[in-house]
Amino acid sequence: MGAVSVRSASSWLEGSPDWAWPGLKPVVEVGPAAWVPALPRIELPPARVAVRQRPRSLPRPLRLARLALLIAVAAGTFVVSSGIALSGPAAPTTLVPVRLDVALTSPFAAPAPLLADVVAHATPALGVLAPALPQPVTISSDSAGSAIASITYPSAALGWRDRYLVYLPPGYQASATRRYPVLYLLHGEDQPGGSFLRLGLQPTLDHLIATHRIKPLIAVMLQGAGSPQNWLNTAGPRYYSYVAEVQRLTDRVLRTIPNRAARGIAGYSMGGFGAMNVALEQLRSYSVVESWEGQFANLSPLLAADRPLLAHLPLHAFVWGGAQDTVVNAALDAPWATAMRAAGAQARSAVYPGAHAFAPIERHLAQMLSFAGRALTS
Repeated sequence: MGAVSVRSASSWLEGSPDWAWPGLKPVVEVGPAAWVPALPRIELPPARVAVRQRPRSLPRPLRLARLALLIAVAAGTFVVSSGIALSGPAAPTTLVPVRLDVALTSPFAAPAPLLADVVAHATPALGVLAPALPQPVTISSDSAGSAIASITYPSAALGWRDRYLVYLPPGYQASATRRYPVLYLLHGEDQPGGSFLRLGLQPTLDHLIATHRIKPLIAVMLQGAGSPQNWLNTAGPRYYSYVAEVQRLTDRVLRTIPNRAARGIAGYSMGGFGAMNVALEQLRSYSVVESWEGQFANLSPLLAADRPLLAHLPLHAFVWGGAQDTVVNAALDAPWATAMRAAGAQARSAVYPGAHAFAPIERHLAQMLSFAGRALTS
């Protein structure tokens, strides 16, 4: 495949009018200074001072009793004021950490066995699982029976407390045993994970499930940062590792089908590149990938390295862009899909009318979710 020439990913969404949402103590010298003249010392006899004895007002036994009473009162006052008199053991002091130490804290245990590719790239290793897992907190629900929930946890990959959103399909809360496939979603630059809700994710999935076009699934909307740096690891936050972190946590917190056949990943704009990169790097973890208005610069080596795996690990891919997109060259989508098919993946591409904007995503969201839902195993 020839070299892919696109605008630098760091420039995505920058200046684009289309992409917008309507002590020590001092030493003291003793004695006179050296320059003071010495005078003769005169010794005087000690003066006789008459000392008048203080009359005793009370007999000795009474004075001793008064002293004992004063001591007892003082001791009682000390005991009460210091809290020693309180019954029961002292309550332990809880120290609340002010800052998350990435090197020491991680809420995850590495799965057994680790899903590592046989080629050079592998799923990022994680730390030790915290004793208590976070629980999803329902934010809202609709008449169709689906719900939006949030999961908050201390992210070792990001270095801060992360809060990502999940779509729970109708029937999820009513059943305690049924498991569901999962679609992970990566947002673009300067956008929150909740942008997928503003695009209409919940009602669109509700309709597709109600009309039996797809089977019920869970959708996870990750929240990397305002600028997730193409969802790559940086010297600070490690966005690529964060995706694997959320995937493993979700499999432990929600009733998912924890295998690659029931796991997909998609994203728009910068998230489109991130989804394709993660899917190729972690081929043993994802069977479906979609890129909406994304690009694929420098991903050809990963695709070539995946050739031996794609023969045994089917990958379903859909890539598309806007015909009037001035940020990403949509004409490169078809050649990339061709290269993926040549490597052994099942890939499709499309170019739709529109610029690098939300409107085309809203118009084609149902089609993209249908493609993912049908390709995932439930």
